[in-house]
Amino acid sequence: MNFKKLVGKIHLFLGLASGIIVFIISVTGCLYAFQEEIQNATEEFRFVTPQKTSMLSPSKLQEIATKTLPTRNLHAIMYGTSDQSVQAIFYHFEPYHYFLVYLDPYTGKVLHVKDMSKDFFRWVLDGHYYLWLPPTVGQPIVASATLVFFVLLISGIILWWPKNKSAAKQRFSIKWNAQWRRKNYDLHNVLGFYASWVVVVLVITGLVWGFQWFSKGVYAGIGGKKSLEFVEPLSRKVPTSSSEVAIDQAWQKVLKETPHAASIEVHVPESDSASIAVNVNHQKGTYWTTDYRYFDQYTLKEINVSHIYGRLKDATASDKLFRMNYDIHVGAIWGIAGKILAFSVSLISASLPITGFMIWWGRRNKKRDTLPKQKNKTALITE
Repeated sequence: MNFKKLVGKIHLFLGLASGIIVFIISVTGCLYAFQEEIQNATEEFRFVTPQKTSMLSPSKLQEIATKTLPTRNLHAIMYGTSDQSVQAIFYHFEPYHYFLVYLDPYTGKVLHVKDMSKDFFRWVLDGHYYLWLPPTVGQPIVASATLVFFVLLISGIILWWPKNKSAAKQRFSIKWNAQWRRKNYDLHNVLGFYASWVVVVLVITGLVWGFQWFSKGVYAGIGGKKSLEFVEPLSRKVPTSSSEVAIDQAWQKVLKETPHAASIEVHVPESDSASIAVNVNHQKGTYWTTDYRYFDQYTLKEINVSHIYGRLKDATASDKLFRMNYDIHVGAIWGIAGKILAFSVSLISASLPITGFMIWWGRRNKKRDTLPKQKNKTALITE
């Protein structure tokens, strides 16, 4: 068996084993690509009319939001731009709950309460990450299937690669006037080849979340030296005579320094030793430029961190590249054109298990059809 035949066997076996999972991951990736644009167009409660008055403080919005959901755990208050509603984020890991309360930042009026367990795009994301299974079960399956898909992409390029120049001509175009089996073959090979150069980037960025060893290897490979493990900095318990709520002070400090931020997310301390985390995103539509800042809840002294999720000004080139992982994965790093590209190649990825299975099924049935004819021909000769 020569090298290409061996690669073909591996490609076939891995494709049949992982096809349905790759299909689900790819389809859910397609559906999630434009979730922000779709939600902005269909959920009017995400926007408000800008006012000349100041926005309400985090503590005031916290008071209003907790009256709306008194039995839930408030995680953070997130401010957007002047025409966006504020999101009060209620989240708890165990027992699990996840709600968003949308508030008018100027009046405090409750505009909408969203149960994220019933949100369509959250359902899509759960499928993309976990196949709608418990996270401890689904996440390793998705990660392993993604790694297999990486091998499929490499082996697919090897199988596609033409032997000579004359063979190369038909590898770059689909023969639309051929029979459906030939068209299906071309769809799998030609579209797969063109998409694979982008899909491999999506796969690698997906594997960064899939395996810790892969994540650490990529970060070290690009020259990163900080810790990737998030460790929340702690506050030192000291008496304070300030009458102003600490989260309001932290918010005002950050707002004064970054008045044109795309969003400011103030995290409510969940213990008497926790710090106040304030995430400041400077660029709408992406996340890599976010400043992750931490303040002592008693003294408001800013706390530096040794892990990658700190101030952007303290990030090295390697840190910034690693921070871009999500934005690259969804195509947002290149704006709307990048999202269209990510959507298109994800759609092609979803088609590859289908067209690949049809190629295998067609060849399998073709062999079955030819076997009786060969036997009959042998019988006639012997007679």
